[in-house]
Amino acid sequence: MKSIKICIGSACHLKGSYEVIEAFKKLIKENNLEQEIELCASFCIGNCKEAVSVMRWDGVVFSVDKENAKDIFEREFKI
Repeated sequence: MKSIKICIGSACHLKGSYEVIEAFKKLIKENNLEQEIELCASFCIGNCKEAVSVMRWDGVVFSVDKENAKDIFEREFKI
């Protein structure tokens, strides 16, 4: 199972990490990826200036918000 970590630290929380989590949950379910992708909350990923930080299983970090969540998910996280 591959893991996606979404930062819930202070900066990311203030910039909408909850909305990103909800968007990713929905996208994982819509794409039937519940058995392939695990969504995890994480404290600081170290990219606070570019919050909300989302780390892919291979360590690549993306800056995500509720407006670009679907595009980034489909381009970078869909297996």
